[in-house]
Amino acid sequence: MQPGARIPDVTFRTRVRDESIDGPNPFRWEERDTASYFAGKRVVLFSLPGAFTPTCSTYQLPGFEKNIEAFRAQGIDAIYCMSVNDAFVMNQWAKAQNLENVEVIPDGSGEFTRRAGMLVRKDNLGFGLRSWRYAAVINDGRVEAWFEEPGLCDNHPEDPYGVSSPESVLEWLEKANREQAA
Repeated sequence: MQPGARIPDVTFRTRVRDESIDGPNPFRWEERDTASYFAGKRVVLFSLPGAFTPTCSTYQLPGFEKNIEAFRAQGIDAIYCMSVNDAFVMNQWAKAQNLENVEVIPDGSGEFTRRAGMLVRKDNLGFGLRSWRYAAVINDGRVEAWFEEPGLCDNHPEDPYGVSSPESVLEWLEKANREQAA
């Protein structure tokens, strides 16, 4: 996707905690559309090949989580992590990562990812269809900046990481804000 492009308009099937539900699994289905996440906000969206995977769990997600105040200081309202995983997996990953600042978005069917041009095959890892690793600054549903790892292709033998890191996105935001202020 290019700066200025509108992000795909899709509906995500999520699971949310509902205290009115008794039992060991007090969650209900909730549909959330793209606008409910992105309309009227300046956010960072990052997407990755899969919940619980090493680079995602060790570097990318924790880096965004711990740097929330630095992102807010640069005018970011929210940070979202998306993956082609279902709501059950994404919620358990968020719980395992002790997330308080980053919200996970389950793109279980890969519809957003496909329409963004980021859906790739990862059959070489036994994953099937997944997201290529990227990050973006989204302002009111439009791409402000796009950070795509190099080598986008099916069954890539490696998992490139760096362009979409929290550090890279934060560096871009700081520079863009300095230039705007000048």
